[in-house]
Amino acid sequence: MDNASRGADRQRRLLTALTILIVLLSLAPSARLIIEALGGLELRDEAPLAQVLGDPDTWQALWHSLVTSALGMLIALALGSLFAFIITLTDVRAKGIWVFCFMLPMMIPPQVTALAWLQLFGPASPLLASLGLAPELGSPQPLYSPAGIGLLLGIQSAPLVFLALRTSLLALPRELVEAARIQGACQRQVWGQIIVPITRSGLVAGGAMAFTASLGNFGIPAMLGIPAGYLVLPTLIYQRMASFGTNVLAEMAGLSVLIGLLALAGVALQQHLLRRSRFGLIGHGGRAHDFSLGRSRVPLEAGMGLVLAMILLAPLTALVVGSLVPAMGVPLNTTTATLEAYREMLGRQGVTWRAMSNSLWLAGGAALVLMAVCLPLAYRLGRMPERLQAWLLGVIEIPYALPGVVLAVACILLFVRPLPMIEVSLYGSLAIILVAYLARFMVVCLKPVTASLGQLDASLEEAAQLAGASPWRRLVTIIMPLTAPALAAGGILVFLTAVNELTVSALLWSAGNETLGVLIFNLDEGGDSVLASAVAVVVVVLVAALMLTLNLMAGRLPRGVVPWKE
Repeated sequence: MDNASRGADRQRRLLTALTILIVLLSLAPSARLIIEALGGLELRDEAPLAQVLGDPDTWQALWHSLVTSALGMLIALALGSLFAFIITLTDVRAKGIWVFCFMLPMMIPPQVTALAWLQLFGPASPLLASLGLAPELGSPQPLYSPAGIGLLLGIQSAPLVFLALRTSLLALPRELVEAARIQGACQRQVWGQIIVPITRSGLVAGGAMAFTASLGNFGIPAMLGIPAGYLVLPTLIYQRMASFGTNVLAEMAGLSVLIGLLALAGVALQQHLLRRSRFGLIGHGGRAHDFSLGRSRVPLEAGMGLVLAMILLAPLTALVVGSLVPAMGVPLNTTTATLEAYREMLGRQGVTWRAMSNSLWLAGGAALVLMAVCLPLAYRLGRMPERLQAWLLGVIEIPYALPGVVLAVACILLFVRPLPMIEVSLYGSLAIILVAYLARFMVVCLKPVTASLGQLDASLEEAAQLAGASPWRRLVTIIMPLTAPALAAGGILVFLTAVNELTVSALLWSAGNETLGVLIFNLDEGGDSVLASAVAVVVVVLVAALMLTLNLMAGRLPRGVVPWKE
């Protein structure tokens, strides 16, 4: 065997070992969770899953989860489909700005969304007090209700519907629409008889994603539901975790498996409905159709602006106002305006800098590790049989498909005891959050890299091989530079998602290991809403800056890497 063959064999073995390690990272938490829910490693009279199914609180929380998730899905479908149809298929102006603004709520952490809306409504709203519109003190907060939770869940997940439907609309062949027009069909007939039926797969996919995302959302139900005693499954797990009972881990495992089964059932139903609603399309897609709106364009653009002002601008304005007053309920004017919350947050509150440092370290560390891992992983997967490749990608996607609270409980069960042989405990440290982030966001970084590798011409690597380049040299000098933009975009998406994450870290954090998401939640829960608003404003600015950076990079990235760009 010559040196080149030995080098290729070593590379293949190393990449296979890496793939096996990543599959274990994806499967081990879920496997440990199922073992615990079905009876654990120790013999029990009754499995924890059976115990939680016999608890009336479980069924009440399950019903609440289904109600709020269904309501959130309906609102997301209405908002997401409206903006997708208008922006993709009509001649509205400044489409890039509309898309960016509509996508922003999805990137804002759910606890920040909830806090912003709480600052907008109710008797303690500084913005309403400044405008003289605040209700009387003692009036109920309208958002502390199933309708309030469902509304914010719908706004948070509407971009998912938008993305799924927009993808279907961009794949719609122009020839099909033009043929209908030649036959004399009016715009209403084209929309009702061609566009809507053909793109219903995008609606089905978006609705299913919105429902599943709402089912696993923790931040919004926690901030709006816990004060009203309206518990959903994720918040029930959180409260049971806080009780520190003797059987708490087993009980959380049973509840987590229940949520996981619901989420996977939603994914399976989505796949079934997609198969039934899929059409085979022939023609050229990828370009907006630009139906002429005529005189309706200006009123429609004004209506879209009004909707965005209501769901984005007004809550964020209320959040900023809430951070500039000395206390909740105080109107903002020249005598009450103060930056004391920002001075307290940045100058005297050590926990703020610690939480920011923890969040940046965790998000940056996860992004860098995943960028280093995903290129060789995608390279190895691309050289596997299609069926095996699809199976491995499905396994890697499991931690992302499951609700974050389920992954958190699984990691607690997996790492609550010291690691064998090395006797090192991850529980109660930042390391356990980092491991959870690596498992959860692996697929976020992997998919852009896989898509970019699929676009490369195989002859480039073949020519280098004929010239005598070793396998590692080909990977470093040819594959890496060509896929670097997609790799960077994947890393930024991971960082953007992880830096404000709450659902996973809410159960994994410990004293001294707070993240920004946990800090905002704890400050609001402790009654310091002004300081929570100041931290949330900084978070929103950080998110917007990262999104703008990714937006500016979009022109140099493969198509589809930046979700909101064509």
